[in-house]
Amino acid sequence: MSAQSLRVPRPSSPARTALRRTLVIGAAVPIALTTVFSGSAFAHGSTVDPASRNYGCWERWGDDFQNPDMADEDPMCWQAWQADSTAMWNWNGLYRENVGGDHRGAIPDGQLCSAGRTGGDRYAALDEPGPWKTTPVDNEFTATVHDQARHGADYIRIFVTEQGFDPATQRLAWDDLEPAAETGTIPPGEGSGSGDPSLGGAAMDVDVSAPGRTGDHIVYMIWQASHYDQVFYACSDVSFPEA
Repeated sequence: MSAQSLRVPRPSSPARTALRRTLVIGAAVPIALTTVFSGSAFAHGSTVDPASRNYGCWERWGDDFQNPDMADEDPMCWQAWQADSTAMWNWNGLYRENVGGDHRGAIPDGQLCSAGRTGGDRYAALDEPGPWKTTPVDNEFTATVHDQARHGADYIRIFVTEQGFDPATQRLAWDDLEPAAETGTIPPGEGSGSGDPSLGGAAMDVDVSAPGRTGDHIVYMIWQASHYDQVFYACSDVSFPEA
């Protein structure tokens, strides 16, 4: 896959970025301590463009997550914040360990967006169908995976739901997905700058091809980190041009 220029979410203002850092650090302390004692590093990554469900909800509402207007303006993020706010504060920690390459065996149908409810019910709300905010994309686009700890990758696989799937009413199942891209090895530390100074780390770009798609779909990302048998998963909601 050829690397392309990074397409980033809308930039944060200095004040907004500073507030986010304060909120994220404060909320992350107990999570970080738990993770240290479990032998894994805190802060890893996710798909940031098109934004994964948990990253997008953090990016849009992290500095205003108690705003009741979210219930009407962004109802799927609202239900996710109400279910478990740590899914957004820990947007970069949606992973499973010791999968051994058997992703389908480790994650049941209907639970792909939460990686089989990894971390208990923390990410369960991400599996809910409904009117998730979408990122407009063309049938050929670049997916950007943020590698906060610069793990690199044994591979990144990108899937797109088949035409006819309805993310507003259907939970995602393995048979709904069609492969759209796969990288080779990406050495630790490689990648472009993230484009958002509040994130740090690096970004890994993947060229994606999804011909024949129109309307709303889910882009599913599997990132096998190279430092350990640790796999990151993400659901991103996108909208392809109508025919």
